[in-house]
Amino acid sequence: MSHIEIVDYRPIWAEEFKSIAADLKQALGDLAVAIDHIGSTSIPGLAAKDVIDIQVSVKALDDQKIVNALSESGYRYRADITRDNLIGYDAGDLNMQKMYFREPQGQRKIHIHIREIGRVNQAYALLFRDFLRDNPVVSKAYEKIKRELALRFPNDESAYYAIKDPYMDTIFSVACMNKQVNQV
Repeated sequence: MSHIEIVDYRPIWAEEFKSIAADLKQALGDLAVAIDHIGSTSIPGLAAKDVIDIQVSVKALDDQKIVNALSESGYRYRADITRDNLIGYDAGDLNMQKMYFREPQGQRKIHIHIREIGRVNQAYALLFRDFLRDNPVVSKAYEKIKRELALRFPNDESAYYAIKDPYMDTIFSVACMNKQVNQV
């Protein structure tokens, strides 16, 4: 069980992402359609857990070359994590499928989410990030919730995520509506 700690924003996170992204691009080559910094560390000014979240968008998740390339580069594949959870989507929905990797042993903590381009979960990470970047009041409210949850449940990830994740889904829903309104 890991301890949940929210730390103040660190500008170094953006530089760390660039370095990790370069390593991932070298390992994956053309298998990676895009490599994006996602999650709270990608939002300037937002407090976060000190974990760099990265989304690698690929053409197809069923390509064993992805697992081989990242594993050969030391990244640890978590075959037990195969999907995201989003309210309104069933467990078997293709829109929620993903692969998940962790950092090579002994390196800084990172979460690598491999998602298929064009799927809802792939768009979710980017839309959520961009909405928080563009809406500082919502970003600060999200930070307040995360800080409070970390205080109340510092050693209970299940409780922390049981409350935080539906709040994230709400922000995503608003971001989707906002995007539709702005496209009209």
